[in-house]
Amino acid sequence: MNRIRKTFEKIGKENRSALIAYITAGDPDFGTTKKLVLALEESGADIIELGIPFSDPIADGPMIQKASQRALEKGTRLKDVITLVKELRKQTEIPLVFMTYYNPVLQYGISKFVQDAVHAGLDGVIVPDLPPEEAQDLITAARKTGLDTIFLLAPTSTAKRIKLVAENSSGFVYYVSLTGVTGARKQVATDVAASIKKIKRFTDKPVAIGFGISNAAQVRQVVNGGADGVIVGSAIVNLIEQNLGKKDLVNKVAKFVKKLSKGVIS
Repeated sequence: MNRIRKTFEKIGKENRSALIAYITAGDPDFGTTKKLVLALEESGADIIELGIPFSDPIADGPMIQKASQRALEKGTRLKDVITLVKELRKQTEIPLVFMTYYNPVLQYGISKFVQDAVHAGLDGVIVPDLPPEEAQDLITAARKTGLDTIFLLAPTSTAKRIKLVAENSSGFVYYVSLTGVTGARKQVATDVAASIKKIKRFTDKPVAIGFGISNAAQVRQVVNGGADGVIVGSAIVNLIEQNLGKKDLVNKVAKFVKKLSKGVIS
């Protein structure tokens, strides 16, 4: 059984939801990214998404775009993040998931990417610009190695679409609660409970919700709507940007995530 499945089974027994934290790998540097992952785990994050910097992040809002650019300017590449995962596995067993666009994977080579990532200790991959209809090469390679492929659903997804995404997703299903790009919002969608209920008619896999969630109250709102996991990204990345160059960057992010973690308890 892989780490993601174990984590969702564990939190189910604890009668709570999973807190999934996103950071951009290499922002502001690899040393800090490594410290952040360990601090996020200590502060209550259950799964960590590592964003792979890309020059044209079409699904991301300004905050993550800037983080991606900072990481690229430091020379961060996919192979470097795979190496980072390998180093992290010496210190932690927290599930690690890549959020990456398809181009870096394609350039790396699909089979080689899957093999190298799994060997390093990666647990799953999310490719927002790769729909399941076009992802069979990645899905096939991932299934052979146990790497989870996580696909996205949106508020506009039809029943047919939900069924397709659920069938091809492993680990969990990622529900994008708002149309548009990533970014913190003042309010989360009001129809979360109905959307989750609709998705769960087609699958018993965990459903995690992301996009627009930025504080503990919003985390609690999504959890109360029936989400098995809550994904927070832009709010964390924003806090990193606000504290660039400061010695207490990691500590401030850790304190923020600890507050978020209080919202996942039912």
